[in-house]
Amino acid sequence: MVDRSTLGTVVLALAALLALGIVAVAMNPGLLPTGEYERTTVTVVDDATGETLASVNVRVADTGQKRYTGLSDTNSLGPNEGMLFVHDADEQHAYVMREMDFPLDIAFVDANGTITTIHHAELPPEGTSGSDLTRYRGRGKYVLEVPYNYTTEHGIEPGDRIRVAGRWGPADG
Repeated sequence: MVDRSTLGTVVLALAALLALGIVAVAMNPGLLPTGEYERTTVTVVDDATGETLASVNVRVADTGQKRYTGLSDTNSLGPNEGMLFVHDADEQHAYVMREMDFPLDIAFVDANGTITTIHHAELPPEGTSGSDLTRYRGRGKYVLEVPYNYTTEHGIEPGDRIRVAGRWGPADG
């Protein structure tokens, strides 16, 4: 049987740990789990011909924390899988390959669904610190990440357009 003074000490210690945890999360909201990603389909269309070039099943990163984490908690992507990052505005953004296990193609897309820039992003050398990571820059409201060389293999180029099923993007591309 536990005496009252020991029980009181344990309860006080647990209360102190809980308070410390609340303060830590308040100071760094990134400690909270990002939650499940919603999914949708992104269709890429040749701007000149209207031909469908690819259809990608994507996870949607539509909050600051989900955009920060991105695919860094993912071991690999299937051949037609990716992530769609949704920003509040059509502006300049920079993406890095933080804690990634595989290279990517990174396509920046404006608010109307037009691809503005495509980068083929290699993995950084082992031990590269955050400040030394390559910044892949572009303008857009959306950023589509797909497996490395996916855009080349499917003939996707700047000027082509995307259509996003659901509430996240340009429905008519």
